Amino acid sequence: MKRGRQWAIDLAILIAIGLMMGFLGPFGSDHIPVVKAWVYWMICMVGGGLIGIVADELLSRPLPGTWRRVAAVSVLITPLVTLLVLTTQNLMFGEPYGWPHYLGLLWQVFPILLAVMAVRALVWRRLPVRVETRTVVAAPLPEAEAAFRRRLSAKRRTARLIAVEAHDHYLRVHTDAGEELITLRFADALDDLALAHGWRVHRSWWVAADAVEAVRWRKGAGEVQLAGGLTAPVSRTYAPVLREAGWF
Repeated sequence: MKRGRQWAIDLAILIAIGLMMGFLGPFGSDHIPVVKAWVYWMICMVGGGLIGIVADELLSRPLPGTWRRVAAVSVLITPLVTLLVLTTQNLMFGEPYGWPHYLGLLWQVFPILLAVMAVRALVWRRLPVRVETRTVVAAPLPEAEAAFRRRLSAKRRTARLIAVEAHDHYLRVHTDAGEELITLRFADALDDLALAHGWRVHRSWWVAADAVEAVRWRKGAGEVQLAGGLTAPVSRTYAPVLREAGWF
């Protein structure tokens, strides 16, 4: 089904380009009757385009780079597509069927083919993927966070722990009961939370695993969306722990 849809879209692209070329009438085709011009350009664009698509599919594995493949396919199929154009001109308009005319057509066919294959590549271009997912994490054992929780005020000692953020010589502790500043080294906080369900995701951030709602990673950097609308950065150094947890 997917392949059939791709071919249908490719065919629609070629037909649209053929109609446009028939309307514009380049290379002297504006003097041809409208209907005949459209028939001519549809044969050339659809026929030549299908040849290009087949060649592109055949070269997709040995030549994975999109734009290198577009250039290579355009060069390789130009002689064959030029023969198609020459034959169409001979049958429809009585144009001479010989080498001089064929060689002259080569320089007209190549740029059109290159443009058609480039348009198709842009249509099917895969944009950088932004990964967003969810997972279910077991609630942490009470004793795993006990040492750290004793450092908090009574109001937040039993609250849901969301994240710990380092600021110079103090920490900002994010809970579902609000934020709290405490004087503590980040390294000591990490020792207290060593057995808790959570991860260090940045040089100055620790996040509780059950508070993570989404992870986004793009162009070598990322961020964690946490409960309560909080967002924490993810550095390349600490990204592997989230990858191992199945977030991307």
